Amino acid sequence: MENFSEWFHNILEEAKIIDSRYPIKGMNIWLPYGFKIRKYALNIIRNLLDEDHDETLFPLLVPEEELAKEGIHVKGFEEEVYWVTHGGKKELNEKLAIRPTSETAIYPMFSLWVRSHIDLPIKLYQIVNTFRYETKHTRPLIRVREITTFKEAHTIHSSMEDCENQIKDAVKYYKQFFDALAIPYTISNRPSWDKFPGAEYTYAFDTIFPDGRTLQIGTVHNLGQTFAKTFDIKFENNEGKHEFAYQTCYGLSDRVIASLIAVHGDEKGLVLPPKVSPNQITIIPIIFKKGAEEVIAKAKEIKTRLQSSGLRVNIDDRDIRPGKKFFEIEQNGTPVRIEIGPRDLKNNQVVISRRDTFEKINFSLEDDINNFVHELLNKITNNLKEKSKKNLEEHIVEVDDIETIEKTVLDGNIVSIKWCGDDDCGKAIEEKTNLDILGETSKTDGECIYCGKKAKFNTLIAKTY
Repeated sequence: MENFSEWFHNILEEAKIIDSRYPIKGMNIWLPYGFKIRKYALNIIRNLLDEDHDETLFPLLVPEEELAKEGIHVKGFEEEVYWVTHGGKKELNEKLAIRPTSETAIYPMFSLWVRSHIDLPIKLYQIVNTFRYETKHTRPLIRVREITTFKEAHTIHSSMEDCENQIKDAVKYYKQFFDALAIPYTISNRPSWDKFPGAEYTYAFDTIFPDGRTLQIGTVHNLGQTFAKTFDIKFENNEGKHEFAYQTCYGLSDRVIASLIAVHGDEKGLVLPPKVSPNQITIIPIIFKKGAEEVIAKAKEIKTRLQSSGLRVNIDDRDIRPGKKFFEIEQNGTPVRIEIGPRDLKNNQVVISRRDTFEKINFSLEDDINNFVHELLNKITNNLKEKSKKNLEEHIVEVDDIETIEKTVLDGNIVSIKWCGDDDCGKAIEEKTNLDILGETSKTDGECIYCGKKAKFNTLIAKTY
C-alpha cells in the first residue's frame, strides 16, 4: 500500500473510528462505530481472562510516595507522568500521579490482602485509561497521551514455578486473542535494555504494518520478587515461614485496534474480522417503485432469521443510490453484504458478497441461509488469518551480513540475525543500523553477526513505531 501513513490517518476519519480534533494533542474521541469495534475486541479478551481471572478497577490517581517506592520502575516512566498538584484552588500536600501504569497503585493493596499461601494465586485484571506525556510525534491509536484501552493483568504466586506457568498461560491467551482478530505476530524475549522496568524478563508480541514498520501489540512480564520486596508483599508458606511473593503482569492497548485496521485494510477501506465488525452482515434492498414493499418485507425477514442465530445484521434502506451504499459498506469493512431486488425476490434468491475477496454468490433462499452465512464468516476469518500470516512470514528475512541489515529492513522487512546475547554488542548493532532489536526468538549456534563470537540467539531487528 502506497503512503500507508496517509491512508491510515484518512480511514480513521472516513470510517468514523475516532475524531482526533480534541483540543489536547494525543487524546482522541472514540466515535460510535470505532467504539463498537473496540467493544467487541475487548469482549474477546474478557472472555479469555474471565476463565480464571477476576476483573477489578483501581483508582486513577497514585500518591507520589507510592510511585517513588519502585525506583527502577519509575525511572522508565518519570519523563511521561502527568501530575495533579491542586484540589480546586488548594495546593495538595502530596502530588498525585495520573496512572501511567498501575503497578504502584495495585501493589500496596496486594501487601494488605496477601497473608497466607492459601490466599494465592490471585489473578486480577482491569481495562482502564492510562496517561503518558508522550514527547515524540503522536499518532492516533499508536502513540498517544491517553491510552483509552489499557488492559492490564496482575497475578501473585507462591513460587517461581507457578509464576513461569502463568507466563505460559498469558502467552497462550494472547495467541488466542490475536488469532481471533487474524492479526499475525512474532513473539520475542526483549533485550535487557528494553524490558519492562523492574521485570526479570519481558516477552513481546509484534506485528508488521504495510509500511514495513513493526508495532508492539502485547507484552508479558515476569516480575519475579522485585515488586514484592518493594511493597512488602509476603505470605506464610506451608512451613509457617514468611517469604516474598512472585508476580507477573501483562498488557494490551489501543494498538490492537490500530493493528487490525492496518493489517487487513486495503485501498477501499477497512476489512474487519467478523468477530469485531459492528455489522457482520448488511442487507441492501434494491428498490424500485414497483414491488418495493415486498422487497423490504423480505429483507426484514432475512434480517430476523440471521439475528436469531446471534449475528449482527442491519438493513440499509436509505433513499440513496445503491452504488453509494456499496461504497460505504466496503469502506466500513462489513464482512458480508446481501443484496435483494425484485428479480431476486421473483427467483427466491439473494446475492451475497464477501468484503475480503469481493466474491459474489447467488444464494437460493430454499437453502439454510443461517448455516451458510456462519460458515462464510468463518471462511473470511480464516482467509484473513492465512493471508496476514503469510505476509508476515514473507517479510521475515534472514541476514548474515551486518552491512545489509538496514537496506533489507528499509525494503519493508523484519530481519532475523544471529546474536551472541551480549548487551554492548546488541546496542552496537542498534547504533550501527539505526534500528531496534525486538528480541530473541530461539536459541542457535554459529557466529554473532556483529562481534563474531559464538551466537546464542536468533534475534529479530526492525524499524519500529
